[in-house]
Amino acid sequence: MRVVSLILFVLLVLLQFKLWFGEGGFREVARLETRVEGQRQQNEDLLQRNAELQAEVEDLRERLDAVEERARSELGLIKPAEQFYQVVPPPPGNQQTAKNDGEGS
Repeated sequence: MRVVSLILFVLLVLLQFKLWFGEGGFREVARLETRVEGQRQQNEDLLQRNAELQAEVEDLRERLDAVEERARSELGLIKPAEQFYQVVPPPPGNQQTAKNDGEGS
């Protein structure tokens, strides 16, 4: 009777070990659930980005002023009758000098 009890106890321990630490055990399932949730979030982010890009494509297909705005902002294009002005901020080192020059006058 003791030998049977000992064998059953060892078998129970081995099964529990496999359940907790073996392939397909609780730890692996928890790790996989975490990965699935991360992938699900990434998929949602990509779907949102795709929707934004699709809306932008539709906007560019339907509206000429959207194409013009894109050409101006990204390519720096201007119309033939327009003049281009570029405002260049002073370098960071000259800002302090300009403040000191203004205070001393």
